[in-house]
Amino acid sequence: MSETTAANEHITHVVTSWPGVQAGYGSRGEWSFKVQGREIGHLHGDRVAHFGFPRDIGAELRAQGRVGPHPVNPHSTKMAARPIATDADVRDVIELMRLNYDRAVARHGLPANA
Repeated sequence: MSETTAANEHITHVVTSWPGVQAGYGSRGEWSFKVQGREIGHLHGDRVAHFGFPRDIGAELRAQGRVGPHPVNPHSTKMAARPIATDADVRDVIELMRLNYDRAVARHGLPANA
């Protein structure tokens, strides 16, 4: 990420380069990334990313300190948040999106036009 590129722009550039990923605004103003209609994560500007994971993966990511509780349901390990403050955070957000992307593609495949 360069000093002139915002975190959300950089993340969007990388994540939408993956086959089948579409990005757009959700119903609450979040910038969402989807594969075949399944969200792999979303951003709230340049400050935080939110994810959904299976409970075991979410718990493991929390134990590693890579994600924290989601503000809507802080006790659920299925929902997670990752603050974005540094270039390292941006890289990890991209890695977390890729984790969900790989899971979605393995389970559901890519769209025919991807």
